Amino acid sequence: LEAPPGAGKTTRVPLALLGEAWRGDGRILMLEPRRVAARAAAARLAAGLGEEVGQTVGYRIRNESKAGPNTRIEVVTEGVLTRRLQSDPSLEGVAAVLFDEFHERSIHADLGLALCLEAQGALREDLRLVAMSATLDGSSVAELMQAPRVRSEGRSFPVETIWLDAPLKTASRDFRLEREAAALTLRALDETEGDVLLFLPGAAEIRRSMSALQSEIGDGVALAPLYGELPFAEQQKALRPDPEGKRKIVLSTALAETSLTIDGVRVVVDAGRSRRARFDGDSGMSRLVTTRVSKASAEQRRGRAGRTAPGWCYRLWTKAEEGGAPERDPPEILEADLAGLALDLALWGAAPEDLPFLDPPPPTALRQARALLSMLGALGPDGRIAAHGERIAKAPLHPRLAHMAIRSGGTEKALRLAALLEERDPLRGAGVDLRDRMTALEKPERRPEARAALMRIRESAGRLKKRVEAERSKAPLSLGGLVALAFPDRIAVRRGDGPRYHLSGGKGATLPEGDPLNAEPFLAVAALGHGPGDRAGAEAKIRLAAPIDRAEIEQLFEDRLEWRKSCAWSKRDRLAVARRRLHLFETVLEERPCPDPAPEIWGAAMADGVRQLGLEALPWSKAARRLQARIARGRRASPNDLPDFSDAALLETLDDWLTPHLAGMRKQADLAKLDLLKLLE
Repeated sequence: LEAPPGAGKTTRVPLALLGEAWRGDGRILMLEPRRVAARAAAARLAAGLGEEVGQTVGYRIRNESKAGPNTRIEVVTEGVLTRRLQSDPSLEGVAAVLFDEFHERSIHADLGLALCLEAQGALREDLRLVAMSATLDGSSVAELMQAPRVRSEGRSFPVETIWLDAPLKTASRDFRLEREAAALTLRALDETEGDVLLFLPGAAEIRRSMSALQSEIGDGVALAPLYGELPFAEQQKALRPDPEGKRKIVLSTALAETSLTIDGVRVVVDAGRSRRARFDGDSGMSRLVTTRVSKASAEQRRGRAGRTAPGWCYRLWTKAEEGGAPERDPPEILEADLAGLALDLALWGAAPEDLPFLDPPPPTALRQARALLSMLGALGPDGRIAAHGERIAKAPLHPRLAHMAIRSGGTEKALRLAALLEERDPLRGAGVDLRDRMTALEKPERRPEARAALMRIRESAGRLKKRVEAERSKAPLSLGGLVALAFPDRIAVRRGDGPRYHLSGGKGATLPEGDPLNAEPFLAVAALGHGPGDRAGAEAKIRLAAPIDRAEIEQLFEDRLEWRKSCAWSKRDRLAVARRRLHLFETVLEERPCPDPAPEIWGAAMADGVRQLGLEALPWSKAARRLQARIARGRRASPNDLPDFSDAALLETLDDWLTPHLAGMRKQADLAKLDLLKLLE
């Protein structure tokens, strides 16, 4: 079903289907990409029936449910559908599933549709599926679903679009997006009427824009932020008209792009940026990046101004710049962390190629996700789901945090840590040490600026107590030990005396200069990131971490520790040096001298020495050089009859003709014992 913003997809379609004969007594599930949208959609649908939410219309989101035995339209967030399918693949009692705002192409929506299509084909031929979108080219979706396309032009009001006259100087050091957005908002206030919806990329920009606007708007205009981490009451305040009748400016993230109708809005100011999670295959981490909005997103935002009356849309870019914007945002499955998806696929018992995905997950990212799940013990050696993996899948947490909560015994400290790491950091800018956050959770009243966020985290932790199938823990763990359980690939060992660390996953990372944790030899790292100006391949910055001691690392990863013998050429001393190293995955916890490595290990190190020193370090005799020259002349006459004995070729094939004869040698002087003529012959 393709229809523009405001046409009534969210609020009309479920009610229209309620009276269809094929529904019988089955429920209609409607998926929304965000919790705020799910609550708001349920409220509007219930109002359309003259009822309260929880009767005919209800909702179910993570850690919250308002539905009863008489509920027949259930608005759910997409992860809820996935868990329901995993426990009941036939979706018994469900007559139809509606995928609202499918153009957002969230990873849960893509997976949910793939699983529903498979269930429909194998178990539920009568199951009705509808994908609803305002801006998606529906031909590929219709082909995947083998379904007809229904189009509606809708009845939204006309919206006048106003662009900038000249491009912003975004490359200037003085450029501030929020300052420019605030200035354009003030212009829109002067030139229009009705409430204003200002789109910004994130909560930080919202706060700074509010600060810039506060002194300019006067008492007759109210400001209302809207983003995911706000308490529910604050979100509702942004969605409703001002109680005193003031003109209102709602400052929102992309949250307000879809499904939400904000009463009174006739003006949209679009700063033209959005924030997306993008998986970095080199680091194995997701990072938030700020990008230009696509044409499809800009059109969605514009449509917010024409829902209840003619409106205006002010864009913080020129009309000419619009041509360079991408047509639409890439699907989340192509950019996101795939650990949750890989776990869901293992639990379902299918490979990606077995399911009808609109875009299959990238193989490299999927391999990394499976490697992480294996490290956590969620997958067995054969790649199939393990019993521990099934417990992880039942917990409403990222697999890392679910593993930590289960293995640690589900203690209050573990659950609070899990809830804390699921949310945005409530003490942003307060240093790296996670212990400060946990202390703040103990006494939220001492942190008035973050009290609401801290209380929300405590409540989430309390709800997790009932949802986590915890094991018995052998011994209580430190905060660093808990973090290490969740992030076994991010146990950091300090390099030298500075702020640089080596991670057990093989990468490097740095602490901010002067951070108190710089004195710690070992850290367990919960959050890594990159700065906006960091070059590609730069070491990640440690954002959140806790100290951990060597004994606890060995206790937690006893079965993963491995002593390895190695031998390397010392360029400074011109000899081979043997070491025994205690490895945890890809980092070294301890290093000791090794007096008796196998002769072939010495030989490999000596060969590296020859490569560094060059062939001149070998004891060349006149006879050996004459042989080399004779072979070179022969090759010029008949290139295919003789091997290449040039210096470059000999260095390249060192392991074939020289390395086996270096076994037992330890220093450069030992090379004099070689009979080079005999080796070449």
